[in-house]
Amino acid sequence: MKRSEEPAADGGTPEPTSPFQRVADEDVGSGQRFRQAVDLWLLAPARIIWSDWRARIGTLIILLFLAMGTVGPMVTREPSPNTGPRLLKPFENVQYLLGTDPKGQGILVSIVHATPPMLQMILGGAVFTIAVATVVGIVAGYKAGWTETVLMTITDIMMTIPGLPLIIVVAAIVRPESPFVVGVLISINAWAGLARAVRSQVLTLRNAPYVEASRTMGLGVPSILTRDVLPNLMPYILVNFVGAARGVIFGSVGLYFLGVLPFSNLNWGVMITRAYNSGALYSGRIRHWLFVPLFTVILLSFGLILFAQGCDRLFNPRVRARHSTTLDEEDVETEPEDGQVTATVDQP
Repeated sequence: MKRSEEPAADGGTPEPTSPFQRVADEDVGSGQRFRQAVDLWLLAPARIIWSDWRARIGTLIILLFLAMGTVGPMVTREPSPNTGPRLLKPFENVQYLLGTDPKGQGILVSIVHATPPMLQMILGGAVFTIAVATVVGIVAGYKAGWTETVLMTITDIMMTIPGLPLIIVVAAIVRPESPFVVGVLISINAWAGLARAVRSQVLTLRNAPYVEASRTMGLGVPSILTRDVLPNLMPYILVNFVGAARGVIFGSVGLYFLGVLPFSNLNWGVMITRAYNSGALYSGRIRHWLFVPLFTVILLSFGLILFAQGCDRLFNPRVRARHSTTLDEEDVETEPEDGQVTATVDQP
């Protein structure tokens, strides 16, 4: 970007204008601004994710389960007894790739049809945990005073209540059948510890220079929280979102295995319970009935962990700008030693 110049009043050497009076050489149209926004906020994050092997593998695993939960039930029939040979081992029959159970149901089909309720539980529980913890932690950390006292008192009370007995009691009273309700039930007090952690992060950010500048310009509290504070917490929130999702997976499987939750929805924990009660742990003929859902739980949890570890740079604006293709190469200089992006202005 060149510094604009204005001719002197006496016709002599032109005088450079103030840096605050510089203007772009060309007007940027709405279409170009839209392309820049799409590249910066969609394509650049995709390139960042794909450049890291951990995020790449984690994304592929998550996409596999999303396909199983959305397209899978449409292309496979719902499992029912006596639809195939009994106790087929994995890879013995192409039609029943992962074998069958003692009732003649395909284990792969059962896994596929149990995926949508699991994804709904993950969505309900993880979103509930992150939303409540983020709102409570940010407001308490920024506002301070009696607001912080009230919110942190409620948080401390929720942290002192044992999670498993609370879930069992509430589940016995409510008897939830909706997967979203089950996910929220499992995370009923999981948000408390995260809210405390988010509050401690906000305490270090509320007196930052850029937050003070926004406060001096008269911006409102919601604007400061959403524009200045929340973006700096997004990497931490993303990691904890994955942790909350894994907690919902393990919690739901464990509660279904213990029989606390009703067997109204097909679930991986239900499959594990039936296989264990049938002696799959001690019988080689039906051991695959137990190991396949266990491996499914491990695989989804492993994919979520890899995705979170590989997305540490996703919310760094400098890294995102370095992976953007719409920026002018003359205006962006990449430093090879630390990968940061700095804007440079040509001097006359």
